[in-house]
Amino acid sequence: MTASPSSSSLPRSPLTVSIHLDTLKSNFQHIRQYLSPNTKVLPIIKADAYGHGAGPIAQALASLDIFGFGVASVTEGILLRKHQIHHPIIIMGPLLGDHLHDIIHFDLTPVISHPAILDQLLTQLPLNKRPFPIHLKIDTGLHRLGFEAKEALALIPSLTSPTSAVNLQGFLTHFADADNPDPHLTNQQLHRFQTCIQQINEQGISIPLYHMANSAGILFHPASHLDLVRPGIMLYGYAPRADNDSTLISLSPVMEVKSYIAHLRSLEPGEVVGYNALFRTRRLSQIAILPIGYTHGFPRGLTGHGHVLIQETAAPIIGKICMDMMMVDVTDIPHPTIGEEVVLLGRQGESEITAQHYATWLDTIPYEILCGIGGKANRTYMPSVVD
Repeated sequence: MTASPSSSSLPRSPLTVSIHLDTLKSNFQHIRQYLSPNTKVLPIIKADAYGHGAGPIAQALASLDIFGFGVASVTEGILLRKHQIHHPIIIMGPLLGDHLHDIIHFDLTPVISHPAILDQLLTQLPLNKRPFPIHLKIDTGLHRLGFEAKEALALIPSLTSPTSAVNLQGFLTHFADADNPDPHLTNQQLHRFQTCIQQINEQGISIPLYHMANSAGILFHPASHLDLVRPGIMLYGYAPRADNDSTLISLSPVMEVKSYIAHLRSLEPGEVVGYNALFRTRRLSQIAILPIGYTHGFPRGLTGHGHVLIQETAAPIIGKICMDMMMVDVTDIPHPTIGEEVVLLGRQGESEITAQHYATWLDTIPYEILCGIGGKANRTYMPSVVD
């Protein structure tokens, strides 16, 4: 049998993604301190934990003061069970009847948003799985998933009766605009949800968990904290609004991304760099080629925007981003060398690039940047976790 090559003999990866689990835990503790001691926390780790790796992220958070985990799909929930996660796993996304077998088998908690799914679940539940935990969602203004309030309120008495096949563990909604400095729509949604809670209470019905607050709700709308909150982007080190006052809560990015200089070119003034002659040098220039491109999560929209860090100095991205290469101008960087470290996300000395920088360059949000980059390379976890 041929021995497997040691990790030291493997070719150098063009993209190194490091996930700092101590930073993740620190972010969680800052969020926890922002809440009432009675408010439970449901970390949202959908989209492979926003590109950070759902299994290791869940394992790192599992020992903390959490209620469970929120994911988007049944597939994501099964993955967590296979990573030996035994906490409640709430499936926040849309469901089909075909999903119910796995939901029951893997003890996942569905968020019910449609009567047909509820009917099918009640039909399929075996006796040994009753009462089965569910959450019921209403639409208060996002107009995506959820029952109309009247429809949900009419269902609740039967779902909470002693003979019910389900355990109505939670009642929820989702904000549409909680990161907007104008709170008008958010206040409308909060009022609608509080009205539903009041009507449920007036019937003498008790539901353990009322919840609606995402990261923006946690930070900007404390009245929405209720029994449980659902932090997502804040766990990974980013505020839900670019202009957030950093004094509200201390957060640090969990993901760090690096590459290296793969090749160097010296060019005369007036020479073209990259496809379609998009960039032309205006001076005697030195160009570094990096072995990463849009296949690694750096979209062509970065062309002509943004920079990377080399020797703590901003090196502008020039020419069109290629599938697996990009070019940066290193003319003003002294003695760049092949193999030298390039920081794409993270700190280098006193300089830093964050996902918010990319979001500004690309007119998008940090969520999209993290998901796009984080899943494109083998991730290293520090400190290590059992995967």
